[in-house]
Amino acid sequence: MRIIIDTDAGIDDAVALMLALRYPGAQVEAVTTVCGNCSLEKVNRNVFTVLDAMGSDAPVYAGAAQPLVAAWSAEPVHGEDGLGDYHERPPTTRRLEAEHAALALIRLADAYPGELTLVALAPLTNIALATRLDPAFPSKIKAFVFMGGTIRAQGNTDNIAAEWNIYCDPEAAHIVLESFAQARMVSWETTLDCPLPIAAYRELAALPTPSARFFERINRIFVDHDSPGEYGDDYLLADALAMAVALEPSLITARLTRHVAVELHGTHTRGQTVIDHMRKLGKPANVEIVTAVDMARMEEMLREMLR
Repeated sequence: MRIIIDTDAGIDDAVALMLALRYPGAQVEAVTTVCGNCSLEKVNRNVFTVLDAMGSDAPVYAGAAQPLVAAWSAEPVHGEDGLGDYHERPPTTRRLEAEHAALALIRLADAYPGELTLVALAPLTNIALATRLDPAFPSKIKAFVFMGGTIRAQGNTDNIAAEWNIYCDPEAAHIVLESFAQARMVSWETTLDCPLPIAAYRELAALPTPSARFFERINRIFVDHDSPGEYGDDYLLADALAMAVALEPSLITARLTRHVAVELHGTHTRGQTVIDHMRKLGKPANVEIVTAVDMARMEEMLREMLR
C-alpha cells in the first residue's frame, strides 16, 4: 500500500503517523504539511521529530502556511509546540524537500496513478490547491480518507457545529468534497463514539519500548496518569482512527454513504459539514461516513505499533 499523509502534526497526527510507519506492507511515499493545529514551521518540526522517533526516511514537503481565504490562528490545545510540549526532542539533520506540497501531490499522483491512498489529517488546503492546479488529480488517487467534519452538528470549535480541520479552511474542504467522486470520512462524533478506554491507554503507554515512551510523553498534556483525561475515562484517537481505517478498511463496522457539503456562510455554522440524508440536493453520494469501528482491533493495532 502506497500512502501519502497530509498533516498539521498535532498529537493525534503523530500517533497516526506512527501507525502508518509501523504498519506491515505500508509504504509512506510522502508526508505533506499544512498549518492547522500549529504554525507550519512547528508542524514541519513535529513531523521530523516523529520520523526520527520511528526511524523513517519518508520525504517531507511543506505546504500552505495559511488557509485559502480565512485568517488562521491556532489554539494551544496540543501545547505551545503542537506536540504536547515535547522538550526532550533531540536535534535533527532532516531537511524539507524543495518542492511545494501541492506540486508533490500532483507529481506523485502522476507517478503512481490509481495506487495512492491519500490520508488527510488536517485542514484540506494542500489538497484543494492540488485539485485546482490539476483538476484530474482526484481521479488519480486510489482512496481518499480524511479526519474531519461533523455528522450531528456536535463540533469542537467556536462555530459550535464545526469540527477543527474543516473550520480552519472551509473553502478548501468545499473544493475537495466537490472534486472527489468518493471520500471516506471519520468525523468528530465518530471520534467521540469510538474512544479507547483510559485504562487501555495507560497499559499501552506503559509498554517498555522507546515508541511507547514517546507515545506516553507527547500525550501527557491530554492524559495525566493520576487523574481522568480531558474526556473522562476516554482517550480520543481522532486522526489515528482515520489512519487505521485507511490501513484496514475492515475495521469499519458501520457506515453511511451520503452527499456531504460544507457550509461557508453561517454565523454559527461556517465550516459545518452538511449531510444530505434525505437526498434533497439532487447530487450523488460523495462520502462514505464511518460511524463505528472495531475498537478491539484498533487497540491491537496500537499495541503492534508500540512494540
